Amino acid sequence: MSVIVHKYGGTSMGSVERIQNVARRVAKWHAAGHQVVVVPSAMAGETNRLLGLAKELSTQPDPRELDMLASTGEQASSALLAMALQAQGVSARSYTGWQVPVRTDNSYTKARIRSIDDARIRADLDAGRVVIVTGFQGVDDEGHITTLGRGGSDTSAVAVAAALKADECLIFTDVDGVYTTDPRVVPEARRMGVISFEEMLEMASLGSKVLQIRSVEFAGKYRVPVRVLSSLTDPLIPVEVESASGTLITFEEDQKMETAVVSGIAFSRDEAKFTLVGVPDTPGIAYSILGPVAAANIDVDMILQNQSVQGTTDFSFTVNRNEFLRTQDLLKNQVGPTVKAREIVADDKVCKVSIVGIGMRSHVGVASLMFRTLSEEGINIQMISTSEIKTSVIINDKYMELAVRALHKAFELDQDKSTAEA
Repeated sequence: MSVIVHKYGGTSMGSVERIQNVARRVAKWHAAGHQVVVVPSAMAGETNRLLGLAKELSTQPDPRELDMLASTGEQASSALLAMALQAQGVSARSYTGWQVPVRTDNSYTKARIRSIDDARIRADLDAGRVVIVTGFQGVDDEGHITTLGRGGSDTSAVAVAAALKADECLIFTDVDGVYTTDPRVVPEARRMGVISFEEMLEMASLGSKVLQIRSVEFAGKYRVPVRVLSSLTDPLIPVEVESASGTLITFEEDQKMETAVVSGIAFSRDEAKFTLVGVPDTPGIAYSILGPVAAANIDVDMILQNQSVQGTTDFSFTVNRNEFLRTQDLLKNQVGPTVKAREIVADDKVCKVSIVGIGMRSHVGVASLMFRTLSEEGINIQMISTSEIKTSVIINDKYMELAVRALHKAFELDQDKSTAEA
């Protein structure tokens, strides 16, 4: 008897009718002989509503209390789903993260999972029950409720699947899989049947919103097969059909077909760039700049240091746009005077566009085609970052959609090469 973990997002749990549809889908898998664990998100908009109430009371709410508040959204949706299953004659039981327990560190609002005790879940599965575990939350060593940060229910689901050594983790969402890029930007974008964990990790880190990056990291580390598929289809579609739909995220060696050079185009508008002009080109200058930024718990993405000219250099880096004002204040009042920067240039009107594909390892000229395509569209590249399987550029955000469309066409991502070759 296989163990299958289902995860349902806020849209899938967005109303009583949708919760009933989720119950029908789960009941179908249970009736087919699978042991099913479900990890639901809060109902659509509920977490935002709760956090909005907190912000009305305090401009800087206590993180511990924020976690106490935000965790109630998943608790409500889990209990409602259990009731919906029971109404259909399916034995079901819901648990909060602290009841399982899902052990985390004490980094409130962005805790990391340390371990999951699967004994209670396994006992219920062996008793024939569907088990529902609240996503997004856990408990620290002192018994305080913690949350994993936005998108944390994906991470919860994959972590539960890893703890149970589940056969597969199905991420049900409002899209029917992983696409070569966002279909809202490129209507010709194509759904991929299979993508490697490595590619999906890059796509998630570079702006693809289908899966939360930590969930992909977890899946890769513990080798949990993950499938992304739609919850908006007929809930009674046969299990054998549904289990082969969507996009399977798997290991590179599992892929049987010739790998495409570029699998997808990722992009992110959530970027801001800073340049410290005329800083001394001396050993330790990078640490002098980025050390205080890291100490302030601000994540840095791309970094560029120019060639030294008469003993000085320009140093650029990017951060999430949400951290723009905080980073600007830190550079202006602390870092800039310390490193004697001649000028600090801040720009929150940039975006990141990336090409991703494990086939890039064995093909030359991929980056040059990207640069030529952008040049032909009159798009200036401000920064470049590369790895074995991706190339990212920072450009003015007004050119983002043009760049994505042009690159999607240049790399022929609208064509299903596997079908054509077959």
